[in-house]
Amino acid sequence: MKRIILTGGGTAGHVTPNIALLPRLKELQYDIHYIGSYQGIEKELIEPFGIPYHGISTGKLRRYLSARNLTDPFRVLKGMGEARRLIKILDPDVIFSKGGFVSVPVVLAGKKRHVPTIIHESDMTPGLANKLSLPAATKVCCNFPETLDLLPAGKAVLTGSPIRQELLTGDKYKAREFLGFTSDKPVILIIGGSLGAVAVNEAIRSILPELLKSYQVIHLCGKGKIDPTLVHLEGYAQYEYIKEELKDLFALTDIVVSRAGANAICELLALHKPNLLIPLPANASRGDQLLNARSFERQGFSVVLEESEMTDETLLSAINRLYENREVYTETMKQSSQQNSIDTIIDLIESVARH
Repeated sequence: MKRIILTGGGTAGHVTPNIALLPRLKELQYDIHYIGSYQGIEKELIEPFGIPYHGISTGKLRRYLSARNLTDPFRVLKGMGEARRLIKILDPDVIFSKGGFVSVPVVLAGKKRHVPTIIHESDMTPGLANKLSLPAATKVCCNFPETLDLLPAGKAVLTGSPIRQELLTGDKYKAREFLGFTSDKPVILIIGGSLGAVAVNEAIRSILPELLKSYQVIHLCGKGKIDPTLVHLEGYAQYEYIKEELKDLFALTDIVVSRAGANAICELLALHKPNLLIPLPANASRGDQLLNARSFERQGFSVVLEESEMTDETLLSAINRLYENREVYTETMKQSSQQNSIDTIIDLIESVARH
C-alpha cells in the first residue's frame, strides 16, 4: 500500500483542496497521513475524516515587525526536527503540500529523505512559504496561466484547484425551501469570506432596497456580522457561515458577488457561476486577490470591481451588467481547461510516487 503525507494549514484555503483529494486517494488505497500544526484550523477540519493527524510546531516568517519574530524562529526549528522525525518514521512514498508555513518543514524534510513532493500554489504569485519550498519540490501545481512564467520550467503544471465534489451535487428545490424564497426572482449569493468582509457587507446592505426589487439575496456575512434589523426582510437571507446547505445554495444561485481568494474563485469556476469579484485591496493583503481577480477577468470568467471604486451606483450597475450577460460568462467557464483538477493532480501524484 502506497503512503502519502498531506500537509498545509493556517487558513481553510490551505486545507480544503487536500480534503477534495481524499475520496480519490482512498479509492486508490493510499494510506493517508496529515501533518499540520498542533492547534491550527487544519486539525479541526481534518479530524472528522478519521485520518491520522500529526502535529508539529510552527511559526510565521513575517515581513513586518512583531514581538513574535523573536520566538517564532525557535518554533520553526523545533518544527523542522519534528517533521524530520515524522518523515523518517512514516517513510511516505509521496508528499502533497498545499502551502502555509506549517508545510515548509515537511517539504524540506521530505527532500532530505528523497521523498517526491508536489506543492500547490493557489495564488497568481507564489506566497513566501511556497517560495521557500520550491527548490525541494518535484512538481508545482498552479491555478493561473500567468503563474507558469513565475515557476521553474519543467516543474510547473497548470492544474486548477481541487474542488470538493459534493459542491456539484446541490438541490435548488431544497435551497428554496430552506430559504423561504420564491421562484419568480433570480438569486444573488454574496460571499464575504470566512471572516466576513465588512466593506462588502456594508455596500450590499446599502443597496438592498434597490436589489430586492429585482433579486432575492443570500448573504454569507461572516462571524458576528448578522444585522438584526434585517432578519425578517422578505427575499433576504443572512448567515454567518453555511456548511451543509452550501451546495444547495450554489445550485439555486444565478450570480455570485465574492472576494477573490483563490480557492473561492476556483469553486465558482468549477460550478460555472457568473461572478462579480471585489478583491481585498493591496493595503489589506499582499495584493494576491487583485491579481487573481484580474486573471479571471482576462480569461472572461468574472467582472471585477475594486473596493476603491465601489459606490452604491457602481456596485448596482456591475451586478445588473453581470446578470444581463450571465450566459456569456457561464459558456466561457464551461470551455476552461481547468475543469478536471482532481484527476490532473492525482495523475501527478501517481507518476512521481516512489513505489
